[in-house]
Parts: sequence; structure tokens; C-alpha cells
Amino acid sequence: MKCVCAFIRPLKLDDVKKALKALDVPGITISEVRGSGHQKGYTETWRGDEISIDLLPKIKVETFVPDEKVEEVVKAIIQAARTGEIGDGKIIVTPIEEAMAIRTGLRGEEAI
Repeated sequence: MKCVCAFIRPLKLDDVKKALKALDVPGITISEVRGSGHQKGYTETWRGDEISIDLLPKIKVETFVPDEKVEEVVKAIIQAARTGEIGDGKIIVTPIEEAMAIRTGLRGEEAI
């Protein structure tokens, strides 16, 4: 079992949600985050002062999937989130040692 975590542009969230729903991904968690990377941010002028905006808004999408489904989930996210511009985001895949459902007590892949 793996955790697939994607940092994407906010405008691509609906496309990514549709792509994951089409793959019958059991659930996702969405967080609004800010970060910096290759995109480097931008500068604005506000009331005569130049302001550097270097932490840009992104959406963090997390889901837990069985090992055999990781590649198709990653490919679906890439296809749905890609614009071809700097700042499209990143995907991180990490192993999940154990998962437990609080309400039912199920463990492992049954818990997701």
C-alpha cells in the first residue's frame, strides 16, 4: 500500500478529482498549501512598494492506493494536472506501513 501525494495548481483540482474518480480511487484528502520551487514566485507593486510573492498557492491531494494501482493513479494525476508550464507541481509516492479504520477496526488495504 502506498500514499500518493500530489502538489498541483488550484485550477487543476477538478480535473484531478475527475481522473481519480474514474479510477475508483476510494478517497482523497485535499489541503490548501503554499510553497516555492522552480516557479520562484513573482513581484507585485502595492501602494508604491514592490512586494515579492515567493510562496505560491498550491493544492495538496493525498490518497492511499494498493501497490498494483500506483502507476495508473500517478499517470492519471500527471495527465489531469499537466499544463506544460513551470509550476505544474510534484507527485510523491511513499510506502504505508499500516492503515486502520477507526470506526470498524479494519486494518491494511481493507481500511482504505
